[in-house]
Amino acid sequence: QLTPSSLLRIGQLSNVDLNEDIHELETEVPRQRPNEIPHNEKLLSLKYESLDYDNSENQLFLEEERRINHAAFRTVEIKRWVICAMIGILTGLVACFIDIVVENLAGFKYRVVKDNIDKFTAKGGLSFSLLLWATLNASVVMVGSLIVAFIEPVAAGSGIPQIKCYLNGVKIPHVVRLKTLVIKVCGVILSVVGGLAVGKEGPMIHSGSVIAAGISQGRSTSLKRDFKIFEYFRRDTEKRDFVSAGAAAGVSAAFGAPVGGVLFSLEEGASFWNQFLTWRIFFASMISTFTLNSVLSVYHGNAWDLSSPGLINFGRFDSEKMGYTIQEIPIFIFMGVVGGILGALFNALNYWLTMFRIRYIHRPCLQVVEAMLVAAVTATVGFVMIYCSRDCQPIQGSSVAYPLQLFCADGEYNSMATAFFNTPEKSVVNLFHDPPGSYNPMTLGMFTLMYFFLACWTYGLTVSAGVFIPSLLIGAAWGRLFGISLSYLTKGSIWADPGKYALMGAAAQLGGIVRMTLSLTVIMMEATGNVTYGFPIMLVLMTAKIVGDYFVEGLYDMHIQLQSVPFLHWEAPVTSHSLTAREVMSTPVTCLRRIERVGTVVDILSDTSSNHNGFPVVESNPDTTQVAGLRGLILRSQLIVLLKHKVFVERTNLNLVRRRLKLKDFRDAYPRFPPIQSIHVSQDERECMIDLSEFMNPSPYTVPQEASLPRVFKLFRALGLRHLVVVDNRNEVVGMVTRKDLARYRLGKEGLEELSLAQT
Repeated sequence: QLTPSSLLRIGQLSNVDLNEDIHELETEVPRQRPNEIPHNEKLLSLKYESLDYDNSENQLFLEEERRINHAAFRTVEIKRWVICAMIGILTGLVACFIDIVVENLAGFKYRVVKDNIDKFTAKGGLSFSLLLWATLNASVVMVGSLIVAFIEPVAAGSGIPQIKCYLNGVKIPHVVRLKTLVIKVCGVILSVVGGLAVGKEGPMIHSGSVIAAGISQGRSTSLKRDFKIFEYFRRDTEKRDFVSAGAAAGVSAAFGAPVGGVLFSLEEGASFWNQFLTWRIFFASMISTFTLNSVLSVYHGNAWDLSSPGLINFGRFDSEKMGYTIQEIPIFIFMGVVGGILGALFNALNYWLTMFRIRYIHRPCLQVVEAMLVAAVTATVGFVMIYCSRDCQPIQGSSVAYPLQLFCADGEYNSMATAFFNTPEKSVVNLFHDPPGSYNPMTLGMFTLMYFFLACWTYGLTVSAGVFIPSLLIGAAWGRLFGISLSYLTKGSIWADPGKYALMGAAAQLGGIVRMTLSLTVIMMEATGNVTYGFPIMLVLMTAKIVGDYFVEGLYDMHIQLQSVPFLHWEAPVTSHSLTAREVMSTPVTCLRRIERVGTVVDILSDTSSNHNGFPVVESNPDTTQVAGLRGLILRSQLIVLLKHKVFVERTNLNLVRRRLKLKDFRDAYPRFPPIQSIHVSQDERECMIDLSEFMNPSPYTVPQEASLPRVFKLFRALGLRHLVVVDNRNEVVGMVTRKDLARYRLGKEGLEELSLAQT
């Protein structure tokens, strides 16, 4: 039944051609593994499954819910609060662990290199120091990259795109496993100590999410331990809510910003939200900041003074000295524009780099080599910049952790070294708070330029690393440069304080790269402890987002798209009203009868070509030939549990009493349901019948085939569905809409595009 609109299928996109010269190379060298993986951003991967955010309301579920009385619901609610508190405490402790270990290891490394440089400056032969610094960096990063590349590749990067996808309803393999957490924490420590241009803040969000997913299930599948608690929460819907709390707790531990954490989870993370969730998430964030604060205070030796709320502390900005006037507003807006353009440039460069990595650097050993190369280059660039810099500042009255003298006079230090010879967090704080005149404009300009390219090259390496701190550092450097040039122009008038402009530049740069507005404003306000700057920071971030969005999308969305994840945005593409459910849906649908032969079920589940996860159940009347009406929907995971527990009866007496399955049996199998190949069904059992009536969901969501795409999309997205059955006017199944059918359509440069599906 061809309709005119289905003839006008919107530009079917073909695969990208491989370059000819690469073809020649491949014909010469016959290899087992391809040199190039043909990757194309116009693809949608079929390897990602959806999560079941919609509860299956079968008879078992309804019976259990009816048994629960009011008091039992109260207990469940209390359990939720307890879990949120535990999430907060553990996230705070993990953050403390990362902080303390990084501080000690990095301090040790910088002391060794500093003594070495001081020794060799006196008697010549500084190339040894360079070699030592580069070797130390490369070896530390090698370990950090090896564990990520060979043990758990999901732990690479900051983990924010992955958590965003998880909360959107996409099942990213291994993303909330215990193993991922361990590798993530170790990897972050090693990559920060290895001197890469990375921060330890982004990965805290992923770590918090893993902790939340683990605690709320009351067991660990990696350790094969079941603690028999929190069994009520063993389903995707509940797990999702706790994961968004974990992400918020991670932000609040990283920046000491509980409100910022809640807003981050709302703006960047969660795709589903409700009022009760806000309170619980805020509670988790508060607890997480408090835990971090108290443990670090004890560690620093002043147990009663809670003065280090986050992993990064921007220090306090004094409102008296650093107010702002009305004529500075246009300057702030201009800084926002610059941040947006630089952020868009960063994202565009990183896009091409990531495409190159996906195509050519896809073997673990190559990835480790690249990480080591970046580490060595970072050390070399830092060393050469410090070596060539003649910017000397007096030591007294300055708060430099590792002052390098090099070729400066006695009692002076090299100010380029404060930027490179330090962990990035400390460098940011120095740029914000060092008194005017601590930095030469030339130093700042060179530093911004080099660090911009280093940070861009580093993001997307196979190491665990965040992009927050490098962006803040780049922005703080050019913002301070901007402030210095302003005070030159205005002959040193009082309002042109470079520290204030460093803060605005940092906000503009980070906003231009990740495009967060609301949460970032609050995070910056909470981290600097200053409300006066709320308005300028908001202006800067809004401008940076508008300007950046004009050129290219935000970094996280870009990486989600490069990974070909079927991510559903808030709204359907605006021009998609011409499409209806009939054109979007997948056909033909594999249906099951209400009372079905076991053999048929096993064959359908074992069929690798279709690999469906949800099956409509239709009325079984054996005499008629026509397709019968829809009765319910049953999931692959439920069928597997039924087969595993052998819930079938012989053909003769269908009303035989069999062992009643409970919901607990389904929950115990969650989240790793066994594959169908591992379930043995004998030849006799194949002839038995299986009755699906009490396990199927008798009221699945359906749409008529004339519904427009935006309407289907809204229903699917708002309810967090995994399967949406399309029926005709006689209530017969004609098709099925899944996530990939909706994510296929997207607004491109020329209007609506349809992506092709790929198995990669």
